[in-house]
Amino acid sequence: MQLFDDLEDFGSFDDVVSGDVRDPYTELARIRREEPVQRIELSMMPGDDTKPLFIAYRHEDIAQMLRDNETFSSAIVLQAFGDVLGKQVMLGLDEPDHGRHRALVSKAFTQKALAKWEDELVGTVGNSLIDKIVAKGSADLVREFTFPFPTQIIAGLIGLPRDDFPQFQKWSISLLSFTVNPERGKAASIALEEYFAPILAERRENPQDDLISRLATAEIDGERLADSEIFSFLRLLLPAGVETTYRSLGNLIFGLLTHPDQFEAIRADRSLIPQAIEEAVRWEAPLLTITRVATRDTELGGVAIPAGSSVMPMLGAANRQEDRYEDPDSFNIFRPARANISWGYGAHVCLGMHLARLEMRVAMNLLLDRLPNLRLDLEGKDPHIRGQVFRSPTALPVLFDATPR
Repeated sequence: MQLFDDLEDFGSFDDVVSGDVRDPYTELARIRREEPVQRIELSMMPGDDTKPLFIAYRHEDIAQMLRDNETFSSAIVLQAFGDVLGKQVMLGLDEPDHGRHRALVSKAFTQKALAKWEDELVGTVGNSLIDKIVAKGSADLVREFTFPFPTQIIAGLIGLPRDDFPQFQKWSISLLSFTVNPERGKAASIALEEYFAPILAERRENPQDDLISRLATAEIDGERLADSEIFSFLRLLLPAGVETTYRSLGNLIFGLLTHPDQFEAIRADRSLIPQAIEEAVRWEAPLLTITRVATRDTELGGVAIPAGSSVMPMLGAANRQEDRYEDPDSFNIFRPARANISWGYGAHVCLGMHLARLEMRVAMNLLLDRLPNLRLDLEGKDPHIRGQVFRSPTALPVLFDATPR
């Protein structure tokens, strides 16, 4: 099956979701210097056009607001995506509900819990995808590797039969295209619940070694997740576990292939891969911004923010802040280690970051092992990273020395 046959044109889809913006950073840097907390008279609150929008551009202000989830609430996520992800989706919950949900599911995403899946699932999925291209000598790594890779891993973690992976991929695309086609996204959301319902019921009776069983049996102080809460979390895994990972992996591959000296350094010393992952996520965050809403009158960076106003931390701007990173616009895996803000901060720090790092590390090792002389195919093509909200290459045309499977 063609991975994107459920979208008329993946490029057009990405145009709508991301926009064909190659360099948002020059303007973001200017605003960060001149107006680090920017007020815009444009409300994002449904039914209330009296509340302005605020955008924070500096790392210190963003860290402050993400640390203070009482003042800067995640509830606005439910207003935007509750219809498709569910009204109990963890991403849109505040404390104490968020902490309860996170405690019940986080054990499945620790480094220790994920280690067993490295060869058993992550490596197996990666190798099966490379098997399909290894003898061709060329490929588009977005369509043929970076997108299906995390999708199939999430399906495997959940415990779905491999025969159902193609349908799961179609639902993934429909959910990811919710902003383009809301009805299609809602239909996929309903279909997913109908699909998961009998699986969840069976796992409650006969737990297995998969994520649905862990969610069904997880218990803290005698309390378990309701079916509706589990369905919301499973839906969240698609945009959270697929979209950001496939974009981050694409950005990492692009960064390395456009900096051959750094790519050769990694080829010679695989221990450099983890720091390359962190640099890629800093240099090109898969998601430039997120949204919060102020629960009370407050102040950020010396700017007054009225209760009810939307506040957007511009993660991409903070990741290229001159007083935090030397030569911040350059991709440099050898720069001194300093935490980026792409994984989030505070109570809502990315639950799946260990899984994403694992997937990216395994993927890079497999590409190096199995695609000799890997390089960009630049003849008549123009691969590039783009987007004003989501950032990644739409295509990664590559050449390599073909080898038998």
